[in-house]
Amino acid sequence: MFAILLSQEMDPFYQNVSSFPTVFFTFFLVLSLLFWLVAVLGLIEIDAFDIPGTGIESGDGDTSTPDAVAGLILKLGLNGVPLSVVISLVSLFGWFISYYLVYFLAFLMPPGGLLRFAVGLPMWLVSLYVAVLLTSFAIRPLRPLFKKMQQHTEKIVLGQVAVVRTSRVDSGFGEVLFDDGGAGLILKARASADSIYKKGDKVVLIEYLKDANAYRVVSKEEFNG
Repeated sequence: MFAILLSQEMDPFYQNVSSFPTVFFTFFLVLSLLFWLVAVLGLIEIDAFDIPGTGIESGDGDTSTPDAVAGLILKLGLNGVPLSVVISLVSLFGWFISYYLVYFLAFLMPPGGLLRFAVGLPMWLVSLYVAVLLTSFAIRPLRPLFKKMQQHTEKIVLGQVAVVRTSRVDSGFGEVLFDDGGAGLILKARASADSIYKKGDKVVLIEYLKDANAYRVVSKEEFNG
């Protein structure tokens, strides 16, 4: 199997994904894959790149936020889910669209230089535009699910014990894993004041912080004491 990946028959594929316009989406697709790998390892929060006013709490499409980027995201219908999900989907859709545009229109593509960039630029714009549209449609059924899950979670986790899954939980960073009897729920967590909890520590979720879309936690010992 790996021999096929190194064979000469794969050269056109590698040339396509590493040249403009497909390379743009290849870059962000690789970054997305690395992000999810790091997130699974607990080194970064899943919604680390979220912009205030565009996350789960804004699933109703509130456009009152003054931030230009947040306003654009809302206008494009890309709000209501973590920004990491949006970037991953746009990268994935854009990669496929760009790849096949170049594949079927290869006869229009010069070998390199400014002329190739000039021909590839419209393909990139089309790929990006269609990818954003597809992502907007793809997250529509996800948006109410994220919001409903958040509302349901608030009711069942307060006062419950969870385990720190990231390298730490402090006043500005951290996630915990709550055992819901299934696959488990990954929740953003924040400690009070100067408290810091390390990976594997058991904490109790005592308050939902709406602005941060996170839960304030204390150690299990402190809660019981």
